[in-house]
Amino acid sequence: MTGQDHSGDSEALRTATVRTTHEDADLVLAALAPDNTDSMDSRVDGDVVETTIERTATGGLRSTVDDYVVNLAVADRVIARGRDHRSAQHDTNT
Repeated sequence: MTGQDHSGDSEALRTATVRTTHEDADLVLAALAPDNTDSMDSRVDGDVVETTIERTATGGLRSTVDDYVVNLAVADRVIARGRDHRSAQHDTNT
């Protein structure tokens, strides 16, 4: 994660960028999209999901990044479980 904090400027945006690598980055991005706010911009580049978050307050930025990381972990686990379940079903049907 990278970030910028212009503490001396009360009007400046605080920015954080989170980059994570996934087996199916498009699916992760789709799983996260419903929870994204207007202060977030997410995109996929190959196997990387990159999300930039901009907030006017450092505390708000911290809260949004924290929420995003929790949602990211949940999405990743659900996708992995779905993949495991699909694989297990395929194994029992063959």
